[in-house]
Amino acid sequence: MKRVKAACITQTLHFLLKEDAGHDYAVKLVQNEVKKYKEHLDRNKTQYKILSEETQSDGSVVMEIKKQYNTSPTGHYLD
Repeated sequence: MKRVKAACITQTLHFLLKEDAGHDYAVKLVQNEVKKYKEHLDRNKTQYKILSEETQSDGSVVMEIKKQYNTSPTGHYLD
C-alpha cells in the first residue's frame, strides 16, 4: 500500500490578451484575471508559492507557480 506523503505541481501559466478587445482594455482584463486567480487560490485555501511573475512587452503575464496538488500535504516543497 502506498500513501502520498507530499505533493505539489509546478505550472507555467500564460495569461493572454483578449484579441477582440482594445489593447489597454485587454491589459486591464489580464491584470484582473491574474488577481482573481490568486484570490481563488486563497479562497480555496490552496497553498502556493509564486516562483516568478513577468509582464510581457504586449501586456500579457507569464507566471510560474508551485502549488498544492489536490488536498495532499505539501511537505517541504513550499519552504
